[in-house]
Amino acid sequence: MPREEKKNRPIVIVTYPGVALFDLVATKTVLDSLAMGTRHRSVTLGEHTEPMDSNTPMRIIPEKRFEEVPDPFAIIVPGGGANALEAMGNERLLNYLRFAEHGAELVSSVSTGALILAAAGLLEGRQATTHWAFYKILENLGAEYVRKRWVEDRKFIFSAGVSAGIDMALALAARLTDEETAQRVQRSLGYDPHPPFGGIDYDRLDAISGTIRAGVSLAAPAIAAKPKRLTRRGR
Repeated sequence: MPREEKKNRPIVIVTYPGVALFDLVATKTVLDSLAMGTRHRSVTLGEHTEPMDSNTPMRIIPEKRFEEVPDPFAIIVPGGGANALEAMGNERLLNYLRFAEHGAELVSSVSTGALILAAAGLLEGRQATTHWAFYKILENLGAEYVRKRWVEDRKFIFSAGVSAGIDMALALAARLTDEETAQRVQRSLGYDPHPPFGGIDYDRLDAISGTIRAGVSLAAPAIAAKPKRLTRRGR
């Protein structure tokens, strides 16, 4: 591939029915703010370019189909809660990720998007994070869960639930350009979070979330189209 073409390979944000709109839009907003700093344009990708449901009443329209971008520079998989579990059985999506990952220089996820990467067989033995309610599924698929807002493992970058995707996108922005440019993007977006109730008390969360996690783990095989994907490969 000629050098100029390689420099212009896009960053793809994959979509699927019920994708979390915030995960998608927040990440794309950060990346699109890099327009002056990188040639890697972000595009949304789906099985088709027809209007698609999100996890809100709003619908989205992917810009391109999977087969139109076989060799992206980077791949981002947004989350979608229970909809992401269903997407874990979408063979067209999983096959695209398996194929495109080989040539991609960066692969990342927001929230439960990590489960889709894991279902594609890409996270065996890797450190990763996801939404706290779903981390047992991530571990069952062979990844090593790390309870942080975002985690890097070589070319893979993962973020925990929802707003952590902005943190991950800024880290990705720094990789694509430099830290000063990423800080400029942060300032332009006014991203300076100060939650009204402070940070998450994970010690307290551990005490109340066991039942929730157990319910999610039990429901996952029933929600996913192909339950066999919910066990570690080779077991």
